[in-house]
Amino acid sequence: MSMKRLELYVHIPFCERKCEYCDFLSFSADDGEKRAYVAQLADEIRAQGENYRDYLVSSIFIGGGTPTTLSGIWILEIMNTVRESFIVATDAEITIECNPGTLSKSKIMHIKKAGINRISFGLQSSIEEELKALGRIHTYKGFLQSYQLAREFGFTNINVDLMSGLPYQTIDSYKTTLKRVCELKPEHISAYSLIIEPGTPFFDKYGSGEETALLPDENEDRSMYAITKAVLKEHGYERYEISNYAKPGRECRHNIGYWTGVSYLGLGVGASGYVMNRRFHVEGDYKKYMSIKMQQDITPLYCDIEELDTKANMEEFMFLGLRLIRGVSRHEFNEKFGVDMFEVYDRQIKRNIMLKLMEYNSPYLRLTDKGLDLSNMVMSDFLLD
Repeated sequence: MSMKRLELYVHIPFCERKCEYCDFLSFSADDGEKRAYVAQLADEIRAQGENYRDYLVSSIFIGGGTPTTLSGIWILEIMNTVRESFIVATDAEITIECNPGTLSKSKIMHIKKAGINRISFGLQSSIEEELKALGRIHTYKGFLQSYQLAREFGFTNINVDLMSGLPYQTIDSYKTTLKRVCELKPEHISAYSLIIEPGTPFFDKYGSGEETALLPDENEDRSMYAITKAVLKEHGYERYEISNYAKPGRECRHNIGYWTGVSYLGLGVGASGYVMNRRFHVEGDYKKYMSIKMQQDITPLYCDIEELDTKANMEEFMFLGLRLIRGVSRHEFNEKFGVDMFEVYDRQIKRNIMLKLMEYNSPYLRLTDKGLDLSNMVMSDFLLD
């Protein structure tokens, strides 16, 4: 009997310093707090592993926060606990997020020993003024040192995160960042536009008032969007998702699984999961999370559990899958739900094809370039009444 596929997300909430734009669950902590969290996380991993004996873990993503604020020994301990508790595929893609200001030779040796085979660097910009405005703790020179260190230790699958629409950023400075990163030849590049979230220092500073003048205007932001596609294509990166580009065969397997409905289990404070038509969130209050006694009955671990009906699953299949450049598969939809996609979404599909926002190339229904530019509008059309 073939095993069911499962992806793991492991959340490390710690940062050296929280960035000005960040609204993720993250905060600074001392070594004692970090040590206690690693122990609690290990207990959660062991308890959860008992419930997933018939699953094969195909990918693991260690995110945050900044996972590399932990010592290398603790990262190794977490991965050893995962392997002891879950059945991990021999070819699993295992990613760790890394802030360039937190990497050392000792730490990367432990990361390598832990079996982690993919590093995702949060560079964001190569321009010092822009990094300072974001509240990043590293410099571009520091990033280059960390990147080279990863290469020296044999990492052949590296992602670099970039951001556009930043304070003080110009079209020329953004081009400079893109070209500098392309010259390094990472296997994968994620390029996002800055979103100013309520509750962050950035919202207080740039959400309204005179400081907004420091941000690129709408036309500049659209130009940066177009430049991203052009420059990365010129350097051999294929766009496979709205914000993600990769060398051929180097797409992020973990994220593709997420966008195509593969079951995923979130581990750690505030993490989320989706297994067997159930969406759930781990307790997000740090003190409450740390007080939970981990056991095989993990019900107390969750602050909410949502059962998704067929309608909700169809909606999720469409608006997650349409993020992919290839689009959603008509065959996979029909197989998953027992009904033809064109029957359920006949009006929406015909309308968006007529508007040249979508196209159908059997078996995939995908967004056109114009549709990708207006993706939020198009995807909202696939919410069923």
